[in-house]
Amino acid sequence: MPDYLDDLRLAHVLADAADAGTMDRFKALDLKVETKPDMTPVSEADKAAEELIRGHLGRARPRDAILGEEYGVEGTGPRRWVIDPIDGTKNYVRGVPVWATLISLMEAGEGGFQPVVGVVSAPALGRRWWAAKGHGAFSGRSLTKASPLRVSRVSTLSDASFAYSSLSGWEEHGRLDGFLDLTREVWRTRAYGDFWPYMMVAEGSVDMCAEPELSLWDMAATAIVVTEAGGTFTGLDARPGPHSGNAAASNGLLHDELLGYLNQRY
Repeated sequence: MPDYLDDLRLAHVLADAADAGTMDRFKALDLKVETKPDMTPVSEADKAAEELIRGHLGRARPRDAILGEEYGVEGTGPRRWVIDPIDGTKNYVRGVPVWATLISLMEAGEGGFQPVVGVVSAPALGRRWWAAKGHGAFSGRSLTKASPLRVSRVSTLSDASFAYSSLSGWEEHGRLDGFLDLTREVWRTRAYGDFWPYMMVAEGSVDMCAEPELSLWDMAATAIVVTEAGGTFTGLDARPGPHSGNAAASNGLLHDELLGYLNQRY
């Protein structure tokens, strides 16, 4: 099996470059923000970060395909880099520090493309998380200054911490009742949002999280960090990986119960 460590090192280089650009424009008074057709915001920093990463990849991995949130798919082949230049753009444009650049390498295999490398870099929080297939998950300032990640061992809902992004999405997808029932059963709930709860699942500080609607670039990097930390990452349909248009992540021990509540129908 390939060790993917060269790709992981490259992903860190890409994240370093993106962090420099996004932090330079964070809280800038003249930051330009547009509204996309899906009514979500995109800033000049989103576009610049993705262009920067694409440029680096074009030189370092010219044979690999690229999928990015802002500029779509470029190239074909068995290896595809998946980029979300700023996950949490709404936070970014309001000066909230909870946002990150998500970089993942996906490789074709049984069941389609699967993430084999992931880096989640949140420079305004001073945090970075990463993983490579078969090598575990880590957090730290750099590859040489890192601590291994491991999910929690909480096994009962009454002791579990559950994180989510917002209530509105669950209502729009007809899953609000099951969602609310789950929140009544757990020890604690918090709406951290975006990439962050998945990283806390990987760290063991949160036991499970879920979102009702996501894109591949929102999930590819977070999925491998969670799974390499010993957790479980699926869609709400229980399909493993970041392929279902939504996500449920847990320490594994609580996953069946998590999906059971979120799939309740009334």
